[in-house]
Amino acid sequence: MPGLLRRFLPREESFFDLFVQQAENIQAGARALVEMLSHYTGVPEQATNIKALEHKGDDIAHGLITKLNQTFVTPFDREDIHELCSKLDDVLDLIDAAASRMVLYRVDAVRAGTVDLAKILLGTTGEVALAVKALGKPDRALEHCIEINRCENESDRLCRTLIAQLFDEEKDPVQIIKWKEIFEVIETAVDKCEDVANVIEAVTLKSA
Repeated sequence: MPGLLRRFLPREESFFDLFVQQAENIQAGARALVEMLSHYTGVPEQATNIKALEHKGDDIAHGLITKLNQTFVTPFDREDIHELCSKLDDVLDLIDAAASRMVLYRVDAVRAGTVDLAKILLGTTGEVALAVKALGKPDRALEHCIEINRCENESDRLCRTLIAQLFDEEKDPVQIIKWKEIFEVIETAVDKCEDVANVIEAVTLKSA
């Protein structure tokens, strides 16, 4: 096993496994958000499904922290393990927050462009999953981190465009407040994916 994975003791491989589980769970959450926004019926039930994924993510994060506290030799720096765990958890929390707001704000219909923004988030979480799986292969991990950064820039541009259109087209100030926040929560989830990439880059460069 090259790179980081060569340094893993058998008992430590579960760190890697748990990070992969968390990354895949995040991707599942983003996919469920796209599905909810694309097929906007039974919204409370769909939001509940996303909440269940968020709870699963909390369980995985708890497992990671517990293992960190119980393991003497870790595959990479303890603070980086904790930071990566925290940043991954942030992404899923925001996906859940976006879904919850659709219910909380009693949104009747999805504004144009919202699904596109959520699809960028889904693509970014896919790159996060690939970057996590490539932790032991520095060059490949960094390639996915670069793509995450590109996705974040794309998300930022689209979010600004959607907010500008919102102010141009919507006259109800309450609707403006609701939708501006929804757009920003989704875009912030993409920002948090970039935070994950930054941790992975740091881990990768330390191991080079």
